[in-house]
Amino acid sequence: MPRRGILKGHPLFRLLAINLAIGVMIAALLLGGLLYLNPGHLRDLIFADDSPGTALGLLLFGFVVTFGSAAMGSAIMAMGTDLRGGGKGGRKLELPIELIPGAKAIPVRADHGARSVRRDHLR
Repeated sequence: MPRRGILKGHPLFRLLAINLAIGVMIAALLLGGLLYLNPGHLRDLIFADDSPGTALGLLLFGFVVTFGSAAMGSAIMAMGTDLRGGGKGGRKLELPIELIPGAKAIPVRADHGARSVRRDHLR
C-alpha cells in the first residue's frame, strides 16, 4: 500500500515546489504591473476583447512557465553552495579525491594540430 505524502517529505520536491510558488508570485506581480502601467495600451486592448480571460490566462501561463522554471533552475544550480556562510560567496562542495578506487591519472599530450585537421575535413 503506497504511503500518502511521500512527496511532501522529500526535500528536493519541497525545494522545487517552494521555488515554483515564488515564480508564480513573480509572474502574477509582473502581470499586475503590466496591467497597471498599461504599456502600449495593452490593458485597453485586452479588456476591449470579448473574452479577456483567455488573453490574461495565456499571458499568465507564459509568465509562470518562464519565471517558475527560472526560479526552480536557479535553486537546483545553487544546491552545491552554502549561501548562508557569508564572506565572499558560498562554500563549494569538494569532489572526492578518488572517484574510482585504485585508479591512477594517465598523462596525455594534446596535439595542437588536431583542430586544423577537423576544420580541413569539414570543408
